[in-house]
Amino acid sequence: MRKGFTIVIYTFFPPLWYSVLEEFAVRLVCLDLEGVLVPEIWIAFSEVTGIPEFRRTTRDEPDYDKLMRFRIELLREHNLKLADIQKVIGGMDVLEGAMDFVRSLRERTQFVILSDTFEQFARPLMAKLGYPTLFCNTIETSACGSVSGYRLRQQNGKKHAVAAFKTLNFKVFAAGDSFNDLAMIEEADSGCLFRAPDAIRKDYAHLPCADSYGDLMGEIDVFLGS
Repeated sequence: MRKGFTIVIYTFFPPLWYSVLEEFAVRLVCLDLEGVLVPEIWIAFSEVTGIPEFRRTTRDEPDYDKLMRFRIELLREHNLKLADIQKVIGGMDVLEGAMDFVRSLRERTQFVILSDTFEQFARPLMAKLGYPTLFCNTIETSACGSVSGYRLRQQNGKKHAVAAFKTLNFKVFAAGDSFNDLAMIEEADSGCLFRAPDAIRKDYAHLPCADSYGDLMGEIDVFLGS
């Protein structure tokens, strides 16, 4: 009898069922890492090595595989290894204001970092951010420590992560600064760009763009209150 009663309610009153799900949906914020909470790792590496080609990032190149193959070849040409990159990262700090922003965000809601960086890069930076949850990728190295390749956790992983959270009845806000963040922002229930370059702002003018942590928190507060 109980099973039949459940089926009758779901069959004849679907709007009621969906409104209950909507009411209990939990808010979740998904953020990019580099350019949002920490400086761009490859730009910092470029400054230390004096090799300007390393400055090219996902803010400039929408094809991530093309960009990574370019970086790996450049590392090989200059005989630079994973340890050289990690040494630079070890001297990096989070962006000014990032820790205050993270603390305020945690007081408001849960958040997850969705990044195309690599676990071998991110560890010291995660320590400085208080070890938030991070979904990222993996660098592959040879026996001598040279970067030989990379392994994606999933193709278009940021977008798929947001889509998966939504199936778990999360309402999702997403923010990032680069080409590889656009799919997750557009997949999310709400979101915005953060300090994005002019080319992205122009081509995606329908997306709001925050230029300070105060502006970003304002966008998040609107989402949390919706």
